[in-house]
This record gives sequence, C-alpha cells and structure tokens, in this order.
Amino acid sequence: MVNKLNIKNIASAYSIFIGLSMFGMWSMFWITGNIPELETEPIRIVMHLAAEFVTAVLLIVGGIALLRGWRYGINLFQVSMGMLIYTLIQSPGYFAEQGEFVFVVMFAIFFLIAFMLLVWSFKKLEKLKICGKEK
Repeated sequence: MVNKLNIKNIASAYSIFIGLSMFGMWSMFWITGNIPELETEPIRIVMHLAAEFVTAVLLIVGGIALLRGWRYGINLFQVSMGMLIYTLIQSPGYFAEQGEFVFVVMFAIFFLIAFMLLVWSFKKLEKLKICGKEK
C-alpha cells in the first residue's frame, strides 16, 4: 500500500511534470509552426495560451510548494489541479475534431490521475484541520 509520504511525492511530481510538459508541448508547437490559430483566431488563441501558461506555472509552483510543505502548498496544489482539470476537459475536443484520438485518450488518463490526486488532497487537508495541524 502506498503511504501518505509517497502520495504527496507522487502528487508533487505529477504537478511539476504536467506543468513542465505543458510548456514543452506549446513550445514545440510554436517552434514547428503548428499553431494555425495564430493566423486565423489570434485573440482567442493568445487568451488560450495565457490560460495554459498560467496553469503550467501554478502547477509547477504548487507541486514545489506541496513537496516542500510550504504553508499554502496544498491549497496552491488544489487550485492548480482545478485549473488542470478544466483544461483536460476542454482541450481534448480540439484533438477529437482533428481525429487524433490518441491525444483524447492521453488527456482522459491525465484527467483521471489529476482527479484522484485532487480528491486525495481534500482528504489530506480535512485530516490536517481535524488534527489541528494545519500550517
């Protein structure tokens, strides 16, 4: 059975990994010229990219904060997971329309992991409040 420390490490690593991956994915798309919406829908895609990058930054910072046990680490982790869950629900539609169902499955797996880690974090926070150990 996975103990509490391992789940915290897994949650932190997942958050940091996904945040870095989001930067990597969009950087790759930008470098290879695979963001056609920059020409066709520039305002919409710039706003979408801004939301993606804010999510990525908060995932990285939230993962680090959770790992280091910073005072608001779990709360920041929860906010970033909520943002990630939103993007994991919204983003697969684009790939489904393109017929790229491998990406749809990948997003579904990432969604399930994020959702399970978010549920864990709420249970963890509740336990800390009950014990009076909230930092």
